[in-house]
Amino acid sequence: MLRMSETPIELEPQLSVQPSSQPEPERGLQSPPLFQLPLPTQDPTEAQQQAQLQPELQQLSESNPEHQPGEEAKPLWIKRQRLLSLLFLVFCLCAAILGLIYYMSYNQTDTATPCLSPACQWASAHFSMSADPFTQPCDYFLFSCGSERLSPDNGGRQRGKGIPGHPQNQREKAVWTKRRRKSEEREDGGLREGKILDRKNMLLQYLREILESNDRLTNSAVQKAKGFYHSCLDTKSIEAAGAEPFLTLIQKLGGWAVSGQWNQTDFNSTLSLLMRDYATFPFFNLYVGKDPNEVTHGSTKRYIQIDQPDLLIPIEWNSKTQKSQAKTQTLRPFLASCQRYLALLGAPPNTSMIHVGTFISLSSELAVAAAPLPYRLSKGQLYHRMTIKELQSHAPIIDWLGCLQTAFHPLHLIEDDHVLLHNLPYIVQMSRIIAKWLNKHELSTSPLHTYMVLNLLHTLMPAMDSRFSETVALGNSEGVAPRWKHCVFETERGFDAVLTHLLRDRTAHREAEEIIQNIFSTLKSKLRELKSTDQKSMKKVQSLIPRLWTTEEIADEAELELLFSKVSVSTHSFFSNYVQLLSLWQKRLSKLLTEQDEAADILSVTPFLRGNELIFPMGMFVPPLFHPTYPRAMNYGVKGFLIAKDILHLLLPDIYSQSESVHAVGECVWAHYLTVTEKAGRGEAFSLSAAQQQEVWVQYSALKIASQAYQQSLKKHPSDTSISGISHTRLFFTSFSQVNCDSDPYREFMPLEPSFLITAICAKSHLCPTSLECPNKTQHHLSQKC
Repeated sequence: MLRMSETPIELEPQLSVQPSSQPEPERGLQSPPLFQLPLPTQDPTEAQQQAQLQPELQQLSESNPEHQPGEEAKPLWIKRQRLLSLLFLVFCLCAAILGLIYYMSYNQTDTATPCLSPACQWASAHFSMSADPFTQPCDYFLFSCGSERLSPDNGGRQRGKGIPGHPQNQREKAVWTKRRRKSEEREDGGLREGKILDRKNMLLQYLREILESNDRLTNSAVQKAKGFYHSCLDTKSIEAAGAEPFLTLIQKLGGWAVSGQWNQTDFNSTLSLLMRDYATFPFFNLYVGKDPNEVTHGSTKRYIQIDQPDLLIPIEWNSKTQKSQAKTQTLRPFLASCQRYLALLGAPPNTSMIHVGTFISLSSELAVAAAPLPYRLSKGQLYHRMTIKELQSHAPIIDWLGCLQTAFHPLHLIEDDHVLLHNLPYIVQMSRIIAKWLNKHELSTSPLHTYMVLNLLHTLMPAMDSRFSETVALGNSEGVAPRWKHCVFETERGFDAVLTHLLRDRTAHREAEEIIQNIFSTLKSKLRELKSTDQKSMKKVQSLIPRLWTTEEIADEAELELLFSKVSVSTHSFFSNYVQLLSLWQKRLSKLLTEQDEAADILSVTPFLRGNELIFPMGMFVPPLFHPTYPRAMNYGVKGFLIAKDILHLLLPDIYSQSESVHAVGECVWAHYLTVTEKAGRGEAFSLSAAQQQEVWVQYSALKIASQAYQQSLKKHPSDTSISGISHTRLFFTSFSQVNCDSDPYREFMPLEPSFLITAICAKSHLCPTSLECPNKTQHHLSQKC
């Protein structure tokens, strides 16, 4: 194409007085100069030059009479030449304008407004330390989730282990070493990849920032929640208190035989008190929920549900004998832990072993009666309905009506109220075991009371000093989380209504609703393209109503003030605060029994179905995964992709089995991956399982949906900001390449790094600003679009 700057040069007339017996052939844009006549708008100088040449031309014409007969045809030919020249000039101008428009459309960095908010500055710093698909097309999809997760030297699970395309030769190991060094540098700056974009951790971190903020204009409920959180962080005061707070609580409950001081309290009275005030359930669990048999008929009624307890003793299920059992190698460390706990609580060494022995013996008997959930499900033992009166006849040792009335105070319960049981054989056997131990042992040893106190100790361990957490916790061998995270979890247990209120005030509702609606609209259009045979399922999907979990389910400030009016938070006594938290938790359970609406789970980061509604929790829309000041390209590349992926996973039962496209797309993307990584045809490739095909389709479709939704949003609102001068489309894909590190239950089924999907889409798409071709590899392009 000719540049506009060249056009005047090519069109400039060249005068010549060289005689010619015939007109010269047409050359480019120039007419034969001999027949060039001055235009009405011709320059005066040129006119004067041609006037001076007229005598010569006339003389030349007279001396050449053979040219005169064609003189009348000269003006028509010249006009045609000029018309062609003019048309070509107009064509060049139009082409230049179209080229300029195209350039501006795909290279918006010159005109896009830069985003300078603190959130965008963080994102800019993060991008500068991350792999860029458009500057590292050869290997960005191998490293985008951080080197420590995929490194061949890492002892943990590797997605690429045994999968073609992952680093296994010397050249790639050298790259890994370099990447690992960079990853360590990022960790020092708090921007470590592979962890920074975990959704649950990001929500917890955001709640932490809220609880640690110094907002003075907050109500008393908010101040109490923050006070509780800070008392949890005050490990110095917790260490100084030691075991004394728990020993004081034991005396409040009537003492215990371990210390030699026990008031021989009533068994059912102590059990009721532990359930109501301390959320401790030694012999059975209590919770509230719906009957799934009634939910199918539209009922929203909730029931008290009774289940086997979370036993402290470590047990294993024997599939041959269909019984639970404890092994010697697991009992020995458990026995040692019990002895250490009693020593910390001041138990005399000469008698502690007796109490530990009876505790383990009683626990073992209860464990034999328990059974895992799959077994109970196969035996039809779940959701067994009966009245409280009928339950009393099956397990008479427990005062069921009295215990339940105390636990769910102030609700009024009667014998004819129904409850749901999830292991009636256990409940029956538990009653017999307790009756036997009450009659078998002398009152002075009180094994049942000691058993209940040790269960209370396990409940209150999170509020006690490090000597209790540093030893092997009863029934818990998991790793220790950071203190701040532990404190956020504990604060949410009692002050969830406060945190939900605070999160609502900080959520960008308009921006969140907009991206939800746009993604779901594009997703529905995408699903219409699938070859489905079950139109009923597809119609169900199309009828869903997506919405953000908003204000009508959340308490206002006045309600919060009333709800926490009786809570007194101590700045330096986390133990007393924690005891109040347990009481709050049980009261929340009682309130749930009478409410019709679902309680909001503030820690939820994925959508869920409720009737014909598709609900999106507010916890999905927190920084750094989403921010109202981000460019829309970034929000759609990150949160738009996650929303689409979550919806597809949620709706897969109604989609996957009905579509042939899922298999085809999965195999197509996998074939592209093998081709780009040069593994195809080497015998190193393997076929994808159905679950892997499904996951590849989900993530590939989610990325296309997010991209299409963003392009649609640009048509409605063409302006968008930018980060670090990155074009909109490039920013979209670069943002996605960072968020694909997010962990979810389906991650293990993804046979390749999700960021490789950028290469698959860009291979046959006009959206990408540049092609993702690796210069040091022979390129094999897809024969068709996936």
